[in-house]
Amino acid sequence: MRHLLPSLALAGLLFVVAACTENDTKSEAGAVKVSSTDDACELSSAEAPSGNVLFEVTNDGSQATEFYVLAEDGKRIVGEVENIGPGLSRNLVIQAEPGNFFTACKPGMVGNGIRSSFTVTDAGK
Repeated sequence: MRHLLPSLALAGLLFVVAACTENDTKSEAGAVKVSSTDDACELSSAEAPSGNVLFEVTNDGSQATEFYVLAEDGKRIVGEVENIGPGLSRNLVIQAEPGNFFTACKPGMVGNGIRSSFTVTDAGK
């Protein structure tokens, strides 16, 4: 038992350090605002600089929705928030390299969603 205590203490310390992952975005003013309705998915911008990208997703529709950021192939999920009830908001933070992506809102949480192209630019330029 005496040998187990240092191991448990180390495991606890690693958990605390892992919980402190940096999630800062460039600024909330730079957030991409998303309005999901029953028949539309409107983004305040179709591009953002690379690094941490914040999407502020609001469900302005009458049914639960989901929001996805998809890789250039339109299949791989880069980030998602699910089960956003009517009138509610959720934030999604992804760390993105420069490239082309898709966003998708899924009113009613079914189907392929309402998709749009999204570009991540090189923040170094």
